[in-house]
Amino acid sequence: MYRELKAEAEAEALIASPEPAWLFKHSNTCPTSSAALDEFRGYLTAHPHEPAGMLVVQTQRPLSNWLATRLKRTHQSPQLFLVKAGAIVWTASHWSITAAAMDQARKQA
Repeated sequence: MYRELKAEAEAEALIASPEPAWLFKHSNTCPTSSAALDEFRGYLTAHPHEPAGMLVVQTQRPLSNWLATRLKRTHQSPQLFLVKAGAIVWTASHWSITAAAMDQARKQA
C-alpha cells in the first residue's frame, strides 16, 4: 500500500528511489481529491509492491510546499507524481488521476 509522508526525508527517499515510486498530494476537503484517492488506492491494491507515499495538504502544508519547490511544480491537489532517480517521470492532477492512467504511466516508466 502507501505510507503517509510526514517529513522531507521520507519524500526525498521516494523521489531518489532507483525504482519508480508514487507521491500523492491529497486534500481531505475536496470531492475531486476524494475520487482521486479512491483511484490511487484502487491502483495500489492491485499493485501492492510499488513504493508509494501520500500527504494530506491540510496537515502537512510545509511538506506540500517543500514538494512543490523540490519538484518545481505549482501546488495542486489532488496531485500525483511518478518519480524515479530524482526526477518526475509522469504527473497528473484532478480528474486525470485514474487507476488506468497510473497503470499506463507505470508501464512506460
